[in-house]
Amino acid sequence: MKEDIKEVLLTEGQLGEKIKEIGTKISRDYAGKDLVLVGVLKGSVMFMADLMKQITIPCSMDFMAVSSYGSSTKSSGVVRILKDLDFEIEGKDVVIVEDIIDSGVTLKYLKEYLDARKPKSLEIASLLNKPDRRKAEIHAKYIGFDVPDYFLVGYGLDYAEKYRNLPYIGILKEEVYK
Repeated sequence: MKEDIKEVLLTEGQLGEKIKEIGTKISRDYAGKDLVLVGVLKGSVMFMADLMKQITIPCSMDFMAVSSYGSSTKSSGVVRILKDLDFEIEGKDVVIVEDIIDSGVTLKYLKEYLDARKPKSLEIASLLNKPDRRKAEIHAKYIGFDVPDYFLVGYGLDYAEKYRNLPYIGILKEEVYK
């Protein structure tokens, strides 16, 4: 796997420091509230797990699976819900936990979808933000890193379901996915 990585963009240490910082902010912002973290499968799993360890207030979690990519490297623009929430979020403070904001199309759809369920508040925490790819207007309250427009893998990010288990975020060599 390592031979397919052009360059390590964010080390395990850098990720850990930033996630601790985000967890501290969320703990402060949601103290005394009914916080629900909603992870977007599959990419957010590592970020979600590490983020929850850094949140010092009671919270619950759930997951959703949405797709707009299929097996392609580019979004189709058509969003499908593959797994919905297991419990109601009405009246709760919800933070959508995402690995990366790319085009923003899927996340915008998901935010509108969840907002229709009448949560008390609805925000986004994304480990990575790729503003150069944005097609839909979307705002995340908590962002770890702004990243350049490269094909990134590791720490939950994949190419063809591989590389998610890398402990860092790296730039995938073009010859691997072209």
